[in-house]
Amino acid sequence: MSTSITITSLSFTWPDGTPVFEDLDVAFGPGRTGLVGVNGSGKSTLLKLIAGELVPADGAVRVAGEVGYLPQNVTLDTALRVDEALGIAARRAALHAIEAGDVAEEHFETVGDDWDVEERALATLGELGLGHIGLDRTIGEVSGGESVLLRLAALLLRRPDVLLLDEPTNNLDLYARRRLYAAVQSWPGVMVVVSHDRELLELVDQIADLRSGGITWYGGNYSAYEEALETEQEAAERMVRVAEADFRKQKRELADAQVKLARRKRYGQKMWDQKREPKIVMGARKRAAQESAGKHRIMHEEKLAEARERLDEAVEAVRDDDEIRVDLPFTAVPPGRTVLTLQDLGLRYGARVAGGFELRGPERVALIGRNGAGKTTLLRTITGELAPESGEVTAHVPLRFLPQRLDVLDGERTVVENVARFAPGATNNRIRARLARFLFRGGRADRKAATLSGGERFRAALAALMLAEPAPQLLLLDEPTNNLDMASVRQLTTALDSYEGALIVASHDLPFLESIGITRWLLLEEGELREITPEAVGYSA
Repeated sequence: MSTSITITSLSFTWPDGTPVFEDLDVAFGPGRTGLVGVNGSGKSTLLKLIAGELVPADGAVRVAGEVGYLPQNVTLDTALRVDEALGIAARRAALHAIEAGDVAEEHFETVGDDWDVEERALATLGELGLGHIGLDRTIGEVSGGESVLLRLAALLLRRPDVLLLDEPTNNLDLYARRRLYAAVQSWPGVMVVVSHDRELLELVDQIADLRSGGITWYGGNYSAYEEALETEQEAAERMVRVAEADFRKQKRELADAQVKLARRKRYGQKMWDQKREPKIVMGARKRAAQESAGKHRIMHEEKLAEARERLDEAVEAVRDDDEIRVDLPFTAVPPGRTVLTLQDLGLRYGARVAGGFELRGPERVALIGRNGAGKTTLLRTITGELAPESGEVTAHVPLRFLPQRLDVLDGERTVVENVARFAPGATNNRIRARLARFLFRGGRADRKAATLSGGERFRAALAALMLAEPAPQLLLLDEPTNNLDMASVRQLTTALDSYEGALIVASHDLPFLESIGITRWLLLEEGELREITPEAVGYSA
């Protein structure tokens, strides 16, 4: 079959009554499709519906062949061995038993025709840069980014007909991203990928733009999509100007007609009062004038209504997507003030900060390094969530931490309730007013955190951070651009640009780091933290 995913009359609503799709019809064929749209538009929900993890309220999802699904938040049991995570443990054990001389029939049944499964697994791990891990280690020994690649390796080994990837580059360093890009480029089947990673979206064959519950198709990669969208929007804005001019013209003509009709009415009344013509003639003339005036008024009102409808349609075609409005608290730190000191710090899992490190004033520090280097561990140690193995951490100002996994939110509480936990002194009205700036208006603020998309969870966590008491003079951000659409990344960049406190950001997103005015670059590599020059940053992030 040329079409591998067919969605017919699909409807889906969250348990709280929030509608996501209504009568959606779409088909995904061969090749790589980039599924884009603003946060909360339903991209992840659509992938879950295709993967069978969610059941539609109405309609049908039909997939030709096996589906492989990489979710946005990969969670693997830390006690699993790598071969178990890859789904090959039973076949591998049967192979080893046969090699050891055990010729029981069940071993041959388990292996089937997959005699080279171990070699294929090791080769796949090598292609993804995970050759050093081996098949006998446990998941607890690998980093978050390596967990994502392991889950991808498991999918590649299964060779599904359809591959669904939801924000696959989240938490991946530059080396790992390049491995993933290569895997995407060489994928022979059907792929649907949701991502805010521009470099990844440049590798797709077509873009499916999910907006207002419907999908618009654009041929080519993300750059081609942007060009087509720009052309569309320029045309739409021209149509708005034309429709506005026509609307103004129709309003003027209606007003002019009403003035003329009023004059005629006054003249007719004057003639009636002066009784210059026979009563029957004047009555007939009056009725004819009223009938003519009514038709004239109706004609102009209909023209005005049509002009208004054309204007509404033209305005609707122009995109005016809501964007978060982040206003960080006034937290200026004087240039000479000591904000943070680290002294001979030994971290859990082996990384360390030899000697002393000091952060002064409103400095902006980028913390970079490979997956598993210990960046998140360092941030959690600075916040006090993890105790250092040795040495000291001293924060001299109030600080707040936005973690990578956004686990500051309680999934069973509403957005309002989550924010209230961080700001017990804030009134409900103040919390809701602040949440409105993060696009949680009305009933959206009463949704449970567990039902939010990745970008919505980020907005809720960021709102909690902004309302926290006392206001932070040191912000620690761990991969803050994960799950954000490009509009939200721009808003976050603008907000951080106006922030006057100190900042430490762990990120693999070099364009984002460069956009927020980083003043110091720290590289955590092979267990050591050292300062590097901006020119040396390109190695990896």
